[in-house]
Amino acid sequence: MTCVSEQTSAQQLPAVPFYCPVPPARHPSVDTINQVTVEWMLRQRLDTDEHQIERLAVCDFGGLTASTMPYGQWEPLLLMSKFHAVLFSLDDSVCDESGATADLLAQETSRILRALEAPASHSPGDSPHTTALRALRKDLERFASPRQLRRWTDAMRVYTSGVVWEASWRRSLELPTLDDYVTLWMRSIGMAPSTAMIEIVGGFSVPDRDMEDPRVRALTEITWTLVSWDNDLYSRNKELQRADDNLNLIDVLCREHDCDPARALVRAVAMRDRVMVLFERLSAQVAKEADAPLHQYVDGLGQFVRGHLDWASACPRYRVPSGPKATPGGWWKQHPADDSAKPLPIPTIAWWWDQLEPAH
Repeated sequence: MTCVSEQTSAQQLPAVPFYCPVPPARHPSVDTINQVTVEWMLRQRLDTDEHQIERLAVCDFGGLTASTMPYGQWEPLLLMSKFHAVLFSLDDSVCDESGATADLLAQETSRILRALEAPASHSPGDSPHTTALRALRKDLERFASPRQLRRWTDAMRVYTSGVVWEASWRRSLELPTLDDYVTLWMRSIGMAPSTAMIEIVGGFSVPDRDMEDPRVRALTEITWTLVSWDNDLYSRNKELQRADDNLNLIDVLCREHDCDPARALVRAVAMRDRVMVLFERLSAQVAKEADAPLHQYVDGLGQFVRGHLDWASACPRYRVPSGPKATPGGWWKQHPADDSAKPLPIPTIAWWWDQLEPAH
């Protein structure tokens, strides 16, 4: 296949409106959560570069947490906000822009996982990120059951394996296939441990049999994917400006379909909206027979998708003054670009649509 030129693929694109029928909500303690989180983050000294510290300080971790988990109880909600701060710092200073190899990231993430598996253990070589995550893991024990701690630790394994996989592609001159990219990005964006926190922050517990239901597993993966694709759509201009980063859904589609970024953007929005519609239909199907904890979990998944977009729409982190302006319709739209109930032609996720009832 003929490759799209680097100059064409690096083209900045207009902002697009998002389809998300989930109503907005926000925890009333948003400002306090953010202030306490930033003060804690600065004490952890996760970063030494002053410019990076300034960038992290205005990321509005409290806004992200309060919008994605507005139902949360105060103390576990604050832990979630601190967790966001560590992941953002890890992403910026270790994963994306430091040029770290997959080998180095495998070593760092293995130390992180050991700290989470055995938080009583210590190593003189621990990084500030490992030390901070160990402390958060210890604090989680006050709010999470052993089963929930296991789920969260397993989810961190999903995340760290994705980070290493992502690093291997960042060192490559090529781009992954669409099928590989979808799997990679849903893992490396950190959504697995974030959704594992929903029941902990909400103060309820979902039985294993419900979490293992293929429909619930599909809804969980759909949430990871929607957040990862939404991030690609609104952050691509920033990534190009800061790091000339083309590991993005738009650029993968350019390569996959031998098209320019504008056409790839149309494809990406249609794909994203079809997945959003699937989430609507499948969550409604599950809700018909769900007990209270499962209902809360599914609602929490939808709120994460909506809250993430609400936060991103105002976050200074993603503003590119020199980039194209938003479309006339603004940040939101009322109807999806694609509401088909047919599976997307992406083998790794096509099974999601198999979970729908025949009526759909």
